[in-house]
Amino acid sequence: MKKGRKSSSILFSTLLVTSGLYFAPMNLTNTAEAAGNHVIHPSENAFDQKVIARVSAERMYEDVRFLSETIGPRVTGTEGEQRAAEFIKERLLSYGYEVKTQEFSVPDKMIGHLMTSDKNEVMVSIPAGSANTQEGGITAELYHAGLGKSTDFTTEAAGKIALISRGEISFKEKVDHAAAAGAIGVLIYNNVDSPGPLNPSIGGDVTIPVGGISKVSGEALLKDVAAQNKTVTLNAKRIENAKSQNIIATRTPKKDENRDIVHVSAHFDSVPFAPGASDNASGTAVALELARVLKSYPIEKELRFVFVGAEEIGLVGSNYYVNQLSQDEIQRSLANFNMDMVGTSWENATAIYMNTVDGNANIVTDTALATAERIGTPSELVLYKRGASDHVSFHEGGIPAVNFIRREPGTANLEPYYHTPLDKIEYISAERLKEAGDLVGASVYSLIRK
Repeated sequence: MKKGRKSSSILFSTLLVTSGLYFAPMNLTNTAEAAGNHVIHPSENAFDQKVIARVSAERMYEDVRFLSETIGPRVTGTEGEQRAAEFIKERLLSYGYEVKTQEFSVPDKMIGHLMTSDKNEVMVSIPAGSANTQEGGITAELYHAGLGKSTDFTTEAAGKIALISRGEISFKEKVDHAAAAGAIGVLIYNNVDSPGPLNPSIGGDVTIPVGGISKVSGEALLKDVAAQNKTVTLNAKRIENAKSQNIIATRTPKKDENRDIVHVSAHFDSVPFAPGASDNASGTAVALELARVLKSYPIEKELRFVFVGAEEIGLVGSNYYVNQLSQDEIQRSLANFNMDMVGTSWENATAIYMNTVDGNANIVTDTALATAERIGTPSELVLYKRGASDHVSFHEGGIPAVNFIRREPGTANLEPYYHTPLDKIEYISAERLKEAGDLVGASVYSLIRK
């Protein structure tokens, strides 16, 4: 809520995005035996310390703060995502990397805004197929239309925004009944508690604007607005011809071309309404810090930092990046270290999960386990069969890939702030950012160093 606006019983909620199914973790921990009885040599510890001594928790924490608070939500195709991309690019250029921007198209999307006459903002999702509103939106009283059946409408609905509960009939039928009764817009509220606004699928284009809101918001509108004959203003707008982008920073060995490539990746976009501190300013900040630390050490393999957009709408950015690689680049790609939600302070997320698409170990998991043993990583490492992040694109391209992410051991639950407006800097742990930076940084360096 912006400063100066009045409080209300209309509670904010957010668009919850879920994906994939959980799979049982493999019985694998960060032990020397699991790492293949790796013998630790003093020189290896010295190389590890070259990375660990320089990884700054404070610098990463401040980058998370900038991305999540100064920029805020970084929804695909919006100005927020573009600002994040520019920030990342400028930082990488300052480190001396060769930096490339890959721009690509993303599907059209609907965005919206809902505000009461008392200047209270209500989070709303606008479904595909909704009509646009005129500039400035539509302002009208609410008409309580129950479940939105044809019998729930009278002549009083004409010129008003119909407020309808989910249930019994389809969303499309509810909207069609409202339009037939002369309503100029529809708000459909959930009939079960949820952390985000309802995202109704209306199955095609309709003639009036439609928004989805949470159960608690719908009930509050009934009490605070409809019962007092107050108004709301609904905006709905289609974003067309939108673009997103990947930012790629590359270091190549000074001699000998066509060396193996190690990709370090993180997505910088977020879901609507979420500041995205954990998901995924945390992974972005760690990758940026590793780019700083590894910018000048001698290397014998090619190092690429790949910051991708449009992850939250279906891994679009990472798919585009991998699909643009030549067959030679694919063949030379040794590994992908992907980081997503590595800095949460949620006390139950005591394990670092190493998610692979097929649930099998690979060069990335083996390297991380060996590194964890050498440096004494305090958290348990768990090999887990799971997609739902950008490592999927690398895996499908034939590149060994792992997503490093914090979860609750046993349940594999993510933090409760996931994909909500509560994904803020206050739930980020500087210590866990440092742990991720040390583990991934030392692992990557062990593969690329001379």
